Amino acid sequence: MVFENLLNPVFDPLLNLPTILAVVILSFLISLIITVVYKFTTDQNLMKDLKEEMKEFQKEVKELRKEPEKAMQVQKKAMQTNMKYMIHSMKSTLYSIIPIIIIFSWMNANFAYEPVFPDRDFTTTINFETNVKGSIELSAPKGITISGNPKKEIQDKEAKWVLNGKEGEYLLEYVIDGKKYYKEVIITENNKYKEPVKIVKDGIVKSIQIEHKEKKLINLFGWRIGWLGTYIIFSIIFSMLIRKLIKVY
Repeated sequence: MVFENLLNPVFDPLLNLPTILAVVILSFLISLIITVVYKFTTDQNLMKDLKEEMKEFQKEVKELRKEPEKAMQVQKKAMQTNMKYMIHSMKSTLYSIIPIIIIFSWMNANFAYEPVFPDRDFTTTINFETNVKGSIELSAPKGITISGNPKKEIQDKEAKWVLNGKEGEYLLEYVIDGKKYYKEVIITENNKYKEPVKIVKDGIVKSIQIEHKEKKLINLFGWRIGWLGTYIIFSIIFSMLIRKLIKVY
């Protein structure tokens, strides 16, 4: 979530849309950025010539099926041409990689999980190192209720609580032997959440986790796909269409 605040002013309106629609819009945007950058940072005449050359080599290889030695020589030339094509293509990647990473970070911070919904039970779990024994107490601010005893015995290297709360942003406090640990949680109907797992690793606590279900956007023949898979599917489609539309080689 390093870049969350950087992109929030621009992309926050997308959080009011159905998640799949927001992912489709961003897939188109990223595909457009990559394709346009590629077109104007590569020698398109050269790229066209290299593509045509590779096609010719492929035809020759098919025609030389009965002459494996000659086919191997042509295949070697095809690989050299393909390498040239890849090297020239990589130049454009250097221009687009940073903004793409930033957008991906924002998408992962907002589309990977379901939010913690108001007035619904959710859990928080704290995981410990192997040798940690005793008890730990959870303190929740006003607006969040703890089901059962806030004080838990550490069992199987963890302690877990069931919580329920009203809409808002909260800071949970975990106390063990006078030492305090904290974890933020957002309760909302919108597509917002804090990082589900906070890594600690201080010799006592390994991590603190807020329960979040992974968000699935597409059900493809029983295969439920999250934001990244959905992005990949639509980005391939958009890339092919945009490349044809603006004649990119």
